[in-house]
Amino acid sequence: MLQAVASAPIGAYQRLAAWHSEMTAFRRDLHAHPELGFEEVRTAGRVAEALRLCGVDEVHTGIAKTGVVGVVRGRRSESGRMIGLRADMDALPMREENDFAWRSASQGLMHGCGHDGHTAMLVGAARYLAQTRQFDGTVALVFQPGEEGFAGAKAMIDEGLFDRFPVDAVYAMHNWPSLAPGMIGINSGAMMAAADRFEITIHGRGGHGAHPYMAIDPVLVAGHIITAAQSLVSRNVNPLDSAVLSLCAMQAGDLGAFSVIPRQARLIGTARSFKREVQDLIEERLGRLVESVALGFGATARLDYHRMYPATINTPREARFAGDVAASLIGEDRVIRDLPPSMGAEDFSFMLQAKPGAYLRIGQGGEGGCFLHSTRYDFNDEILPLGAALMATLAERAMPL
Repeated sequence: MLQAVASAPIGAYQRLAAWHSEMTAFRRDLHAHPELGFEEVRTAGRVAEALRLCGVDEVHTGIAKTGVVGVVRGRRSESGRMIGLRADMDALPMREENDFAWRSASQGLMHGCGHDGHTAMLVGAARYLAQTRQFDGTVALVFQPGEEGFAGAKAMIDEGLFDRFPVDAVYAMHNWPSLAPGMIGINSGAMMAAADRFEITIHGRGGHGAHPYMAIDPVLVAGHIITAAQSLVSRNVNPLDSAVLSLCAMQAGDLGAFSVIPRQARLIGTARSFKREVQDLIEERLGRLVESVALGFGATARLDYHRMYPATINTPREARFAGDVAASLIGEDRVIRDLPPSMGAEDFSFMLQAKPGAYLRIGQGGEGGCFLHSTRYDFNDEILPLGAALMATLAERAMPL
């Protein structure tokens, strides 16, 4: 049992702690069988089976291909209230380098972000809520596919998630290795940045490396664009606003052709920001920079800019409420209510654009110094009861009897 919650009043945590070994086994089974976004067939099947065994009232499958929603009704439902609790289910296309018994059995796939733990926690919360039903209203347990770059949250919403399950507010939680186990972090505004993907295509004129004056070198143009782009944030964005622009990949020519100037070069990158006006500024200035730098060398260049995920912004009321619920479980001294936002991104942002709600971080500690998306990352099973208890208690306190 985590020391941080040892003094919590008898309730969700104590009951869930008794199921710790079962939750751990479920989580490790998911870890051993990772699946990518919209391919979580086995995972969704295990979740649906677990929900039925838990005694939830309804299990809905096939939402956005592999999404699952469980429904639990309270002892009373006169209030008409409904709260959504969301967990992501997908893994990452990366090779695991751990050697424990539950390591990935699928070559090139890995639960490197802890979605297996998030799913296990929400299944635990479902079991507790279905057994106790100490609330007046309905809980929608949303198991979402495709968080890792597939915008699964948006896909579920587009397929009528909130029309079928009209929640009043929605909550989600992510493990955070930078916080000690038993800590909860939140703030009343931005939790994660908007994530944009861009591609720059540069067209020059190919030629012989010994006669560059007869060519228009797109590699040279790419180098100048890379250098110039680094000043875009520092010289255009207000220093009181946060933004990041990174060029992360370049493709040009053939490594076996050392004397051939290629005809084309491509750059791939990402931009992160919290405000729409900053997002607009980066897209507009980067587009002008790309075209003008290329023109200066006699080349042409095109920017393709795609806004993938909006910023994840908690609504103040729900953030305060979630912080209060966390404090009731672990004590105010273990809750960070002004957690600095991350420049990472999260597609729960689409749900927060549609509904009030809050996104929390649960500390899991940095075992072995591994952060999220590391090839040696693993979810800390010690926090499973706390995470499940927090999700369940959010529903109970939002819809009291």
